[in-house]
Amino acid sequence: MLANLQDSAHVWDILIIGGGATGLGVAVDAASRGYSTLLLEKDDFAKSTSSRSTKLVHGGVRYLEQGDVGLVREALRERKRLLQNAPHLVRNVPFIVPNYSKFEQVYYGIGLKLYDLMALGYGFGATRLLSRQKTLELLPNIAPEKLSGGVLYRDGQFDDARLAINLAQTAADHQATLLNYAPVHGLMREQGKITGVQFKDSLNDQAYEARAKVVVNATGIFADEIRHMDNADAPAMLRISQGSHIVLDASFMPGSQALMIPKTKDGRVLFAIPWHGKLIVGTTDVPVPEALSEPRPLAQELEFILNHTQMYFQKSPQASDVRSVFSGLRPLVTRNPNQKNTSKLSRSHVIRVSESGLLTITGGKWTTYRQMAEDVVDKAIKISSLAKSPCVSKDLLLRGAKGSQKQREEPLSIYGSDAEAIEKLYLDNPELKETIHPRLLYTKGMLLWAIHHEMACTLEDFLSRRTRSLLLDAEASRQAAPQLAEFMALHLGEDKKWAESQVEAFNKLSESYVMPQNLSSA
Repeated sequence: MLANLQDSAHVWDILIIGGGATGLGVAVDAASRGYSTLLLEKDDFAKSTSSRSTKLVHGGVRYLEQGDVGLVREALRERKRLLQNAPHLVRNVPFIVPNYSKFEQVYYGIGLKLYDLMALGYGFGATRLLSRQKTLELLPNIAPEKLSGGVLYRDGQFDDARLAINLAQTAADHQATLLNYAPVHGLMREQGKITGVQFKDSLNDQAYEARAKVVVNATGIFADEIRHMDNADAPAMLRISQGSHIVLDASFMPGSQALMIPKTKDGRVLFAIPWHGKLIVGTTDVPVPEALSEPRPLAQELEFILNHTQMYFQKSPQASDVRSVFSGLRPLVTRNPNQKNTSKLSRSHVIRVSESGLLTITGGKWTTYRQMAEDVVDKAIKISSLAKSPCVSKDLLLRGAKGSQKQREEPLSIYGSDAEAIEKLYLDNPELKETIHPRLLYTKGMLLWAIHHEMACTLEDFLSRRTRSLLLDAEASRQAAPQLAEFMALHLGEDKKWAESQVEAFNKLSESYVMPQNLSSA
């Protein structure tokens, strides 16, 4: 990838700042249309918001209640395309809404039937009403007091960081150049128009310049920072909202069904979702003053989630039962940067072009990343000298989607058809099949694959995003870190000091993923 930047006179068709869901989606769309494409990410791919979602590919039931019909229809359509284009990462999951009165069953039953109708051929399955007995059978740990029944509907679930890596690989398969650890620190101009960027390879401390016909700002929660790099007086577009989650053992909700509580005390939807053998519970919606690459869950958020979980579960989880906690920040577009109630802000995306030609895309949600990317590239064609080329991403299979697939329960299933190559590594060296920790199903072979084929540059890259170890079990990840750092150092040609620094950095990072046992002092 770095070798592709040696010709400083080369002019890229499209240069993308940001390697999250939106930026990677734009890279896939642009490269698959035949445009020369460069993407620069300041940290690792999907480091921030795009690896910290609630793991849902959905239309958004509560957006329907808010009347945002356009967003819901768009998301339902894109949900089906994601299942088609990345079947190894997206799955159809039954969600159950418990009802505590006949009115609730009618109300939510009608609302979710409307959700079905809006799918218009993109549906995942019909909504149905459940008796009290059937609800207890499907959700054996649900609190039975006052339970009258339930409503079952179907929606999508995925692995966000793994999808991001597959998007990066797909873009590369179409000749895009993508760099992680390449922060942009300046915009280049000629006659008042942006013509490229100045950036740094932070791993090797090497400075670069790259020229482009169009520069796309797809930095999510950091979009205003890039816009202010272009124009210091540009009004802020974003209000940042934080959503936090806790991760429990699957024993707190046995089975394949997910739980949806449609209205908590703060007006949000609360989900409890089986994921990679654990149970994710979330999310909150709390305004925060600034965008951070590593947001920390607030004590009141964790207490809120834990208390609500205890309200609905017979076997109530305690703080000591939480395997990991994590937070993600949402880039919400607003006219009022001081707006307090972020749960009411639209999740639709917005595209703006500055006087200097900087094309900014922000807002939106993971489910609609592909449509957002198509809209961006269409806009880039309109504002530049790019030759017209039609979008082909609607039916474009992503890396891992072609060929044989593993059963969902198998650890290698997240690699799709690439699993065969990892199995070959196991055959060549059986030691690579060893799991990295007794409580984690990932292997040293997966680490070797991540180093050579997924641009994993740090211990965090592997434990947080190439695998989901940190999110699934923070303490187990910390225990596995030393041996994995030594393994990485060996295969990257680094020394013992590098391995020690990686463990130190990871241990410091992982502190915020460990559940505080005394929430009042957290």
